[in-house]
Amino acid sequence: MPDISLTVVVVLCLASLAAGWIDAVVGGGGLLLLPAMLLGLPAGTPAAYALGTNKAVAIVGTTGAAVTYARKAPVDVRLAVRIGLAALAGSTAGAFVAAGMSTDVLKPVVMVVLLGVGTFVMLRPAFGTAPSTEPVSARRVLAAIGLAGLGIGFYDGLIGPGTGTFLVLALTALLHFDLVTASATAKIVNCCTNAGALATFAWKGTVYWQLAALMAVFNLVGGTVGAHTALKRGSGFVRVVLLTVVFALVANLAYQQWIA
Repeated sequence: MPDISLTVVVVLCLASLAAGWIDAVVGGGGLLLLPAMLLGLPAGTPAAYALGTNKAVAIVGTTGAAVTYARKAPVDVRLAVRIGLAALAGSTAGAFVAAGMSTDVLKPVVMVVLLGVGTFVMLRPAFGTAPSTEPVSARRVLAAIGLAGLGIGFYDGLIGPGTGTFLVLALTALLHFDLVTASATAKIVNCCTNAGALATFAWKGTVYWQLAALMAVFNLVGGTVGAHTALKRGSGFVRVVLLTVVFALVANLAYQQWIA
């Protein structure tokens, strides 16, 4: 357990609660949780400890949300696991590439993509509001495994922010899911990528397990409540949260690229 004050621990727990809710609804909880970890840990703490502890916290909330969705939403668990395994392989490859290059050159590209996505969702009010009645073709399933699995998994290992949001958008576009079903499927995929990342950080010994255990309780509550909120409020509500998170991601990446 790092030497931090009770006040900071409380703030980190509240941030974990809010991040769990955001992540369960539409992804992007790391936008709140990881910066809170970086600011809350003692000065001079290697970033790897913030990243490792963050993953240990996030996997609990993600799992809680995934279980809640799987019980109450029409989720194809087998398909989600297939995409998740591809994402696990992609994130591992992305992490290896990230070790030898600067990801700053990619951030402007990601910002442009996010702005395009946000504009598209704003101009298409019907996007993700209802599932397609047509059966999903094998070609679309393979495309989802390739893009949402390998592609976004690679991005998660390479850069990371907004992975859950990208998954929701890709699953909605490729498999014609409504936004609630896409969020549910994305949580199962996220469980796979988080597990791989956490295993790596644990192997390197860069996880504050006591702090993670405490924050994980709050993240689990936030994730479970967030999943129930999305199921109750429906795709229209998820769409509003999605747009908010997309533009928050753009602002966050712009700050990192040109101001920080």
